[in-house]
Amino acid sequence: MKKLISLALVSAGATASAPCLAEPLSMVEVRQAAAAPAMVGSTQTFTGTARIMAPFQAAAPGRAGGATVNFEAQARTAWHTHPLGQTLIVTSGIGLVQQDGQPAQILRPGDVVTIPANTRHWHGAGPGGAMTHVAIAEKENGSAVTWQDKVSDQDYQAAAKRAGLAPVAPAGGPSRAQQLMGDVAPKLAELTDQVLFGDVWERPGLAKRDRSLATISALIAMNRPDQLRSHFALGLQNGLTQQEVSELITHLAFYTGWPNAVSATGVAREVFLSKQAQ
Repeated sequence: MKKLISLALVSAGATASAPCLAEPLSMVEVRQAAAAPAMVGSTQTFTGTARIMAPFQAAAPGRAGGATVNFEAQARTAWHTHPLGQTLIVTSGIGLVQQDGQPAQILRPGDVVTIPANTRHWHGAGPGGAMTHVAIAEKENGSAVTWQDKVSDQDYQAAAKRAGLAPVAPAGGPSRAQQLMGDVAPKLAELTDQVLFGDVWERPGLAKRDRSLATISALIAMNRPDQLRSHFALGLQNGLTQQEVSELITHLAFYTGWPNAVSATGVAREVFLSKQAQ
């Protein structure tokens, strides 16, 4: 268990560990992703659900280790430090990282975070969707991380709000499907929440950002402005930028027709203005 904590850099109490490559390698080695199934991070060091994927440890004389970590919406690490610092590489979604005493900063796909040695911090997903990053740190005297207290819901929401991320609906509020359908078809809304948003959108085969690209493209092609409005907003939460949305509409104009692209442009403008107002 303790070995996995060091290797994954963000997990405690997991049920398995990454291979320990204590001896130097003489040849290049490839470990297939299927050889290391994802594990859920411990509730002692996480709030919410975080999945630890492909943990690794460098072969001697290297001392770097890490993992790919997927955080569900609002999930985050506890406060912690690393004796030799840490590097995070964001691969999908919108997240947050905060150094003790400093405001939280927003993380987007492609961002690289450098955390100095012995700096108290936490990181995780934003309030609106999942976030995935690769975490890398080196061991000192056999340890790569020191865990501390957990980040409270109040402190998390305050950090997200100050960073400019919209708060999520309060517990017990309408689900995403209920917001789209109202009370006209409650059973359909329930099935949509369970199958589409609860299963399909959570599968690791595609990042949520990529699912948003595919969904928005299909809705532009079908000229569905009402659904587009919702999915443009969701796409921004999932890591798409306004520039990428604009380029997507421009590209699709040549395949779906100018009227569809013009309609999508109007909807996107509404969403962008609303986001700026927030």
